[in-house]
Amino acid sequence: MSDDSLIREAARVLRGSQRLVILTGAGVSKESGIPTFRDALEGLWENYDAQQLATPDAFRRNPRFVWDWYQHRREMMAEARPNPGHEAIAALQNHLPQAVVVTQNIDGLHQMAGSQDVIELHGSLRRNKCFDNCQGNPTLINIHTLAWNPATDDGPPPCPHCGGWVRPDVVWFHETLPPGALERAHLLCAAADVVLVIGTSGVVQPAANLPFVAARRNATIIEVNPELSQITAIARYYLPGPSGEIMPQVLAAMTDGE
Repeated sequence: MSDDSLIREAARVLRGSQRLVILTGAGVSKESGIPTFRDALEGLWENYDAQQLATPDAFRRNPRFVWDWYQHRREMMAEARPNPGHEAIAALQNHLPQAVVVTQNIDGLHQMAGSQDVIELHGSLRRNKCFDNCQGNPTLINIHTLAWNPATDDGPPPCPHCGGWVRPDVVWFHETLPPGALERAHLLCAAADVVLVIGTSGVVQPAANLPFVAARRNATIIEVNPELSQITAIARYYLPGPSGEIMPQVLAAMTDGE
């Protein structure tokens, strides 16, 4: 089957879906210039292991150091904008309002592109919370309301409730996913008739298991990825290429003639 035929066939399946789940990974954000988690280790950070920085123990040992690394990542994100892949996904949700985005990305670009229903499995770097979640999980903190000077204060911002450290609202190694996020994503995939998997290698658990949950319930799996992944073997349709190129074509094929 030619690439054009694959795109038309995938568009036909998507157009007829009733319970669509869109799973996205780091590849979608990389197209907006945001390095993947491990690619972000450069410059000052190139001699460090991301898996050693992104842990509760690392934060306890040196909270300011870990905070500064995430601040470095925030600065890399600051100029990033949604790419055509994000925009096509948002347009797809407008076309199929029942569709839900489940993302491993922490940059908020899906929402910036206009996606309304987004489950952030790994949290968001655009939010912060109390390290101890002293007021409940999560205890979100707006650091812009705090009397804290990053240039002169020793540590991260202090929690205004308990005085402990504030940290990014992202999931670290050895932590569980946000309350309710994985459960809802699992239930949606178990009930889905179509799952569109975009820009993920399919190796980071537990998110990597979600397409397999759907496949076991006979959902049609469509994969968009420049390279073969752990998901490709269960995909009925594999569309090779970056989301910014493939998804606008899929969307155009879906809406052709309307």
